[in-house]
Amino acid sequence: MQTVLSILKTALVASCILFALTANGVERKSYEFFISTTGNNTNPGTINEPFLTPERARDAIRELKKNGNLKDTIKVYFRKGDYVRSTTLELNADDSGESKYPIIWTAYRGERVRLLGGKVISGFKPVTEEKILNRLDAKAKKNVLVTNLRSQGISDFGKFSSRGFGRPTIPAHGELIYNNRPMTVARWPNTGEWERIKDFPRDSIKADGLGAKMGALSNGFFYNSDRPSKWKNTGNIWVYGYWAYDWANSYERVTELNPKRHFLKTAEPYGNYGFIKNQRFCFFNILEELDQPGEWFLDKETDLLYFWPPTSNQSGEAIFSELEKPFLQLNGASHVIFSEIEFEASRGNAIQLEGGDGNRITGCILRNIGNNAVVVKGGTNHGIISCDISDSGDCGVDLTGGDRQTLTACNHFVENCHFQRQGRWTKCYVPAVSMTGVGMRVSHCHIHDHPHAAIVYVGNEIKIEYNDIHHTALETGDVGAIYTGRDYTYRGNSIKYNYIHETGGVRGSKGIYMDDCTSGTEVFGNVFYKVHWGMFIGGGRDHKVENNLFVDCHLGVRADGRGVDPKPMWQNLVNNMMRESLQEVPANLYRERYPAIKTLDKYYGKPGEAPITGKDFRGVPPEGNVIANNVCFGPWKSITEYADEKIFDIRNNYVNDDISKIGTPETGFLIPADSPAWTTGFKPIPFKEIGLYRDRYRKSNSK
Repeated sequence: MQTVLSILKTALVASCILFALTANGVERKSYEFFISTTGNNTNPGTINEPFLTPERARDAIRELKKNGNLKDTIKVYFRKGDYVRSTTLELNADDSGESKYPIIWTAYRGERVRLLGGKVISGFKPVTEEKILNRLDAKAKKNVLVTNLRSQGISDFGKFSSRGFGRPTIPAHGELIYNNRPMTVARWPNTGEWERIKDFPRDSIKADGLGAKMGALSNGFFYNSDRPSKWKNTGNIWVYGYWAYDWANSYERVTELNPKRHFLKTAEPYGNYGFIKNQRFCFFNILEELDQPGEWFLDKETDLLYFWPPTSNQSGEAIFSELEKPFLQLNGASHVIFSEIEFEASRGNAIQLEGGDGNRITGCILRNIGNNAVVVKGGTNHGIISCDISDSGDCGVDLTGGDRQTLTACNHFVENCHFQRQGRWTKCYVPAVSMTGVGMRVSHCHIHDHPHAAIVYVGNEIKIEYNDIHHTALETGDVGAIYTGRDYTYRGNSIKYNYIHETGGVRGSKGIYMDDCTSGTEVFGNVFYKVHWGMFIGGGRDHKVENNLFVDCHLGVRADGRGVDPKPMWQNLVNNMMRESLQEVPANLYRERYPAIKTLDKYYGKPGEAPITGKDFRGVPPEGNVIANNVCFGPWKSITEYADEKIFDIRNNYVNDDISKIGTPETGFLIPADSPAWTTGFKPIPFKEIGLYRDRYRKSNSK
């Protein structure tokens, strides 16, 4: 009875109080509910008598909507404070607003609202136990602190799992967050340094597609250092590495560690591909290696967490992440807005949107997330706007939508968001923004400090515009700041007016990487500065590389002809994978929308006719590429590896080796008015419009 009465009271109060708004001279009501950390779910949800949980506010809105088809704004205000979450707030179609009257969940008048997926922990004390001190490095003995997690109500510590390239997304282990930054599980060598694979058993050697010798994953490998001989407990040691290639990593549990032989084996499902000499790896989850500020180690047998704080005053906030489910799950809900809320310290995805239409995540902060910050699956017109997203274990935003069989767009977008330090755990192919499908956009974002690619897309009619991208590929190789690959049918995509600069990369990286014969992209008006290779065409066709500015790059443009490379690896790519993907889409629809696809007929055969196979199939050359009206200050181009420059349309480009003849980043790379560059037909690039912009959520557009 009490529950029924409280719901009736909620509906009555909500319909009578609140405030009136005037729009075009018409007065209407706007319904409000309030949530507070000191509230009570038996309250009516007013500002003076708020609810305790968002679930109670959701249920109150449902009751309100049952009483009629409301044409009013409904707002749910969170009052300031930390809301520790152990469950997911789930909204479905019944919780939808309307396009003109969305349901808004937001912080009240600028108050700081934080949804926490973990507990704030305390009680850190100096380590006094002699057997622990004896295991610590001399410089760590006076700096490492310890606290008991179980005594603070934490009993589920999570577990390390095999994750990385080609692995499914699963919840992360429990993590230590300190002063809003994730700390480092004790490792050797320390961050930024690596041990190397010395060799592997000779009884299981195989060759990769390019002829490199590698050892079988099941047989383990030899390493160089004597360091593991000092470790006392090797029962739960893990290794992380790039076992064969610098774009394919994984975390693996050690099952055999023999310090005398300098040899180890890992558990199934093993790593990737095989073991190649001199590839990078490290050990982690080792108490003895807690030897620098910011590192920590959890002894699950004693419930004790050891930590060397990064600051000497030890006054920071420490959180241990627990929540493995999303904070927020929208299933079929439409026209719902979540605004100006912080989501922090979880092991899984932070926000998931599935189906529905027109939902928005605006002005939110998402940080220290174990998996992806925001996942959008299906639906239409969802947007992530003016959010700050940092330190996610996987992607920042992962968008999927549209229909490649009908080329129907979903119109999802990410705009004016600041991304930093994505891919903390998975590293490879977990960009700041991932897009899969048809008709998506990422624009005016600032993306930096990423181990691999900043933006990865798969599909059609995707727009990447006005983004400021730098310091990517910090730990990987064979990677681009903007990347796609391996499909002739990814067409209609546009990459315009982006500033890509100061990228890293093991043996270099690319600014825009059209990998493995991907074709048909418009690359217009971008600025490349201090990039290894600015634009890279990896055997693809029908790209338009026009009106771009390259400054102080190792090469402005590079292209190859891997589609006609006789090596089995490349012939298998174009004869099997690329042929199959071409056959998976409706031939008539794609040939009508993207006529250049018809030029593939002479290599594969026309749809509906006998395919060209066997000895008659000799690969696919990189035809139809236009490289025109670009300006380059510094080294210009290389057309190599089975690519005949004569089949490229290269014209009206201006090249000057003297980079002093152009302005600096601070001046927007101003080209002097009397520069011959302007005679090529080059058009000014709106450099000042690139990157973040100010709005009600973002008070500064500084890069």
